Amino acid sequence: MSVKVLAIGKKHESWVADGIDRYVKRLKKPFDITWQLLPHSSRKGDAAREEESARILAKVGERDHLLLLDERGTHLDSPGLSRHLQGRFDAGQSVTLVIGGAYGVDGSVHTRANTVWSLSQLVFPHQLVRLIVAEQLYRAQEIAGGRPYHHV
Repeated sequence: MSVKVLAIGKKHESWVADGIDRYVKRLKKPFDITWQLLPHSSRKGDAAREEESARILAKVGERDHLLLLDERGTHLDSPGLSRHLQGRFDAGQSVTLVIGGAYGVDGSVHTRANTVWSLSQLVFPHQLVRLIVAEQLYRAQEIAGGRPYHHV
């Protein structure tokens, strides 16, 4: 049981990598992260979305809980995310979290997704989303463990 993050795009920029490393070093099973960066498509629009979605689905395990990031998804606060993840881990599931490309993902990924999660109604740069995800996973771990990192 763990969290695998699939993200479309280039490797982490140095300022993003530094921030992600800060949180990843603090994570422990089952909240630990493995990152897999998938190349973006050279195509545009629907063709890019379709190609990238196929790459994503090829990397998702049959039994994985697929958590898709999409600005039209469900808003979860940090304690809600922590409960959601802990519920998946308690059920013996690994979580695959998907950060789509610039054109998003197609219907096949939405159909496969067990949960569609929105960080915000705002749209963020993909590099920043990666850092936010790393921090939120750390925060979820700390909430689940009853530690004081998250203040209400």
